[in-house]
Amino acid sequence: MKNLALKSLALRLRRLIWLSGVVCCVGLGSVDVVQAREVRVGVYPNEPKIFTNSAGKPAGILIDVLNSIAAREDWTLEYVPCTWQECLDALKAGKIDLMPDVAYSGPRDQVFDFHQVPSLYSWSQIYSRAAVPMASTFDLNGKRIAVLGGSIQEEFFGGMVAGFGLKVEMVPAKTLNDVFALVSSGEADAAIANNRFGDFNAPRYKLVETPIMFQPSRLFYATAEGRNPDLLTAIDRQLAAWQQDPESEYFKILKKWRGEGPTTLVPPGVWQALGVLCALVVLLVIAAAVLRWQVKVKVRHLVAAQAKVLERTAELASERDVAQRYLDIAGVMLMALDSSGRIAMINKKGAQLLGKPEGELLGADWFAGFLPKDEQSTVRQVFNGLMSGEEKLLERYENRIVTASGEELILAWNNTLLRNESGAVVGTLSSAEDITERKQAEEKINELAFFDPLTGLPNRTLLLDRLRQAVTSSSRNGSYGALLLIDLDRFKMLNDTLGRDMGDLLLKQVAQRLITCVRTEDTVARLGGDEFVVMLASLGRSERDAATQAEAVGEKILATFNQIYPLKDVAYRITPSVGVTLFSGQPIEIEVLLKQADLAMYRSKDAGRNALRFFDPDMETVVVERAALEKDLREAVHAQQFLLHYQAQVVGDSRLTGAEVLLRWQHPQRGMVSPADFIPLAEETGLILPLGHWVLETACTQLAVWATQPEMAHLTVAVNVSAHQFRQADFVELVLTVLHKTGANPQRLKLELTESLLVSNVEEIIEKMFALKAKGVGFSLDDFGTGYSSLSYLKRLPLDQLKIDQSFVRDVLSDPNDAAIAKTIIALAQSLGLGVIAEGVESAAQRDFLASSGCHAYQGYFFSRPLPIEGFEAFAQRV
Repeated sequence: MKNLALKSLALRLRRLIWLSGVVCCVGLGSVDVVQAREVRVGVYPNEPKIFTNSAGKPAGILIDVLNSIAAREDWTLEYVPCTWQECLDALKAGKIDLMPDVAYSGPRDQVFDFHQVPSLYSWSQIYSRAAVPMASTFDLNGKRIAVLGGSIQEEFFGGMVAGFGLKVEMVPAKTLNDVFALVSSGEADAAIANNRFGDFNAPRYKLVETPIMFQPSRLFYATAEGRNPDLLTAIDRQLAAWQQDPESEYFKILKKWRGEGPTTLVPPGVWQALGVLCALVVLLVIAAAVLRWQVKVKVRHLVAAQAKVLERTAELASERDVAQRYLDIAGVMLMALDSSGRIAMINKKGAQLLGKPEGELLGADWFAGFLPKDEQSTVRQVFNGLMSGEEKLLERYENRIVTASGEELILAWNNTLLRNESGAVVGTLSSAEDITERKQAEEKINELAFFDPLTGLPNRTLLLDRLRQAVTSSSRNGSYGALLLIDLDRFKMLNDTLGRDMGDLLLKQVAQRLITCVRTEDTVARLGGDEFVVMLASLGRSERDAATQAEAVGEKILATFNQIYPLKDVAYRITPSVGVTLFSGQPIEIEVLLKQADLAMYRSKDAGRNALRFFDPDMETVVVERAALEKDLREAVHAQQFLLHYQAQVVGDSRLTGAEVLLRWQHPQRGMVSPADFIPLAEETGLILPLGHWVLETACTQLAVWATQPEMAHLTVAVNVSAHQFRQADFVELVLTVLHKTGANPQRLKLELTESLLVSNVEEIIEKMFALKAKGVGFSLDDFGTGYSSLSYLKRLPLDQLKIDQSFVRDVLSDPNDAAIAKTIIALAQSLGLGVIAEGVESAAQRDFLASSGCHAYQGYFFSRPLPIEGFEAFAQRV
């Protein structure tokens, strides 16, 4: 707020002056009768916060709150109906004393006084008709948006869409009901309203809420500047007391209005409208009689013109028959399409190719009737561009068509545009020749040149061409690729013992097995003899990840090849030796790559065959280290080499409320292994499931122990749950079983979920959360603001708390963006009735900033590092 501290001080001085005046009056003379304070209050329509009900009386959340305050302060309230702008003008002029439901803004602070404790929280939301879907802010571009004239939403939203570079037409209205009516009638595409009015009234106008929300607001009762400080003092006193007590009159009023819906009234003007409608009907009857006489006159003229048309039609039919005979003797297909793509003319040759009589083809949709389904949309789009002048005519091209019998043909086309007298394009005229047999012959020649005749795989020539393209692409985008050379161990023995026919049969089966081991975009080729090559492209920019993926394919090839080969009546076994080399952005000769893969393959042979080796020793080391870490991790889960550390969660200066448990791995040789090294590996291998279960059970066991210690019994424990865990079908049963087994109080357990959990299967996630919530388990949304956040889903989740990610807290004192994000998260949590905690708090200055912004729960090194259980319990005794 504008100089809020100075403003508050000035307001207090005015209140003291007013009180001094009262004291002076009391000292100067006695007053026999103390009259009630008369307060004039503006009422404008904004259900359910403030409005005039069907009985003509003021109603709504803020009216009920003010009535309760007036009863306690001995005020007499006089309600003055007005529109939003009229109310503001009256308040400024002193014609009314109080205006409810006023959101604070800098310009308003220049002319109005506000109390300190907000009377209500709200935010702005977009509502639209169901037929006008809006999923994001960018869907507003080019739309008409209805908004309350003179409101904060009008000013804020205009600046917001301008910042996005969007063009939006603002349609101001006097009342929020008028705003919704404009959208319902189609005069606007969407409406802006506060969420309370919108959720309450949207069904009446057949509008739906959209996921577009903005501008969390605090609402106040306002007075003209310098007037009525006693009213603001009394309002602050009552609100401050009520909002500290969940059973107060304030919360009873909120609960009362939470379930009420709007009532629909029949407007009194309907009967007048019906009378006007009847008068219009009479006028229409008279007009119809006049039109009937005019039609008779026109008909006489049309009959005469029709005779001339019939005579000319006969002449044109004769000319058409002559032209058709010339078309039919042509040796190619001739066809004309109109501007919508329907057949307007076709000759006998064309009808024969398509397999239908000419009469049935005229008027048929060319694209839907005779093009392959996968090409219809694209070709129609190009044709429409020709008709509109946006595309240039391709005079010659070849494409596939499908005849009436389902046969697929390849036609070579020659095309020209048809134009009318004014030069406008009205269609196309084309000739086509069937070149199917010629194309099939060309494909056969190409197959012999680039494919192995035995296995059907690409041969060396095609492999080298694709490899050059892959290396060029890798040099351009910096991604890695891999080349795997596979040689069959002791293949010559098969040829010598069972014959070359059996050897050829084995090579065919090897080719098929290789294809099943790779992606469709990868290349499998046969170099010759018993050597095969697999080329993997687009393996990412990380050398380590590329090596891991190449190794996985190589291991899959080894496993697949080690299965029995059925060679007629012989069950045969043969193993491969695999050599792998990587290539990336560095230019390299193709033959050098093949040589590297060949050398690596021979290293596999030297290692005893049936093995895989990398050409790069360093890369092989990385793969081996990862495999070793995975092996150690599996052993660690079995040997229970893990332990939990506890990091304190505090409120205010140092009041301890609980702890977050953090997993640590104490390896006998490696020492303490960083979670950044083993948690992603546990997620990838599925070991996170047994690990997560152990963490949950250990934490709940500790909760049960603390329950027996009075000084620790109040503490909560927060446990991180991965997306893999939560998506288990029996996750709810697993958690409840652990709680029952350990005897832990579910109300002391808080599960921390990440935003990535909300990417898919949201309905299932919500159902599981409600099932656990019903048993007392709490939920905190971890790292809020760093991932996927849909406010429409956020409202539906049974959350207790939002956790501000440490990446925002770290620079909150130096980066205005991080500070703004932190404040927004705090305001959002308050508006949704959620708690908020900040992690990564490392200094008193950070804590003070968060406290001044409304966040009073913290976690971080400023209070305590993560500690073993003994250290944490000692810390708890000290604070």
